Amino acid sequence: MGPCKLFLDVFHGIIELITLLLGPPGCGKTTLLKALSGNLNKSLKISGEISYNGYKLEEFVPQKTSAYISQDDLHIPEMSVRETLDFSARCQGTGTRAEIMMEINRREKEGGIIPDPDVDTFMKAISIEGQKTTLQTNYILKILGLDICADTMFGDAMRRGISGGQKKRLTTGEMIVGPTKALFMDEISNGLDSSTTYQIVACLQHLAHITDASILISLLQPSPEVFDLFDDIMLMAEGRIVYHGPHNNVLEYFEGFGFACPERKGVADFLQEVVSRKDQPAYWCRNEQTYNYVSVDTFSTRFKESRLGKEVNEDVSKPFTRTQSHEKAISFNVYSLSKWALFRACMSREILLMKRNSFVYIFNSVLVLITPFSEVAFMKNQDHLDQ
Repeated sequence: MGPCKLFLDVFHGIIELITLLLGPPGCGKTTLLKALSGNLNKSLKISGEISYNGYKLEEFVPQKTSAYISQDDLHIPEMSVRETLDFSARCQGTGTRAEIMMEINRREKEGGIIPDPDVDTFMKAISIEGQKTTLQTNYILKILGLDICADTMFGDAMRRGISGGQKKRLTTGEMIVGPTKALFMDEISNGLDSSTTYQIVACLQHLAHITDASILISLLQPSPEVFDLFDDIMLMAEGRIVYHGPHNNVLEYFEGFGFACPERKGVADFLQEVVSRKDQPAYWCRNEQTYNYVSVDTFSTRFKESRLGKEVNEDVSKPFTRTQSHEKAISFNVYSLSKWALFRACMSREILLMKRNSFVYIFNSVLVLITPFSEVAFMKNQDHLDQ
């Protein structure tokens, strides 16, 4: 596979609130998400710049500061939903929530801000260190609708477990249960019905608005109800960004090109088809003018020259001083906990799995003890026959 060049001239900083990433298959959505989260293959050539709070990717650990959530649901089959989330929360730790909460309290007092009592209580509760089962785990189980299967095993091909939709929710919950505030989710709706997708995105919307998290979600065919939950829309085609702005302005923006979305057509489907040479003519609305194909390069260039494009460029061009944010908001260490704490967490998980599969371990142990004596008896019997 040859080197791949990814242009990030539009996307320079972190996304605000919750943003939907749209685009036809093969347009580079997964590559973009991996690049922003620092999970792109090191052999690929990249041009452009990505920064978090004024820090470049090579100056901190993006894999700890952000989270890339893929389409695959990989979990230990013998562990329950609650145990999986508890282990994830324990390994990720509270990070520096305690120190950040102290900084938030200080700034609230200086500004005379009175926080919401429920949110303030929740934020302080999840900042307590040294907990194996945290309030955060119970909260994630509740908002993701996993409380009804909290004690059910994940399961595999040999044992019955949770459903496919619950597996998707668990994969999402495993990442958001930690202190990470930048989430990049790749096609998390695969295999889910529209109702389940709506519930998950609605949960993420609340998470983004309450905790000021930055969430970028890639969906292939979101329903109109799911589409309306997003604050911003980012449309990609052929590796280029052709629109990035509020979802309320996206139809008006493309009407400026002469393309209108039919009344019974989903906006998400319209956006992905209007940049396609095959489907684009169906949306031409200027009957008095002759239709001419608008290429992706033209869309991209016109976006940069538009008001929205200039606003995006101005926003990302402003230098971000590192003193504006708490230094603990960025992770500079690969591990959130000490090696001893991680060792204890992993050992407790292994002990749990050994207890759960105790019959297998006892059977193998007995087999190991009996085998030498069996071989000795067999050799004596063989010698006796030879004589």
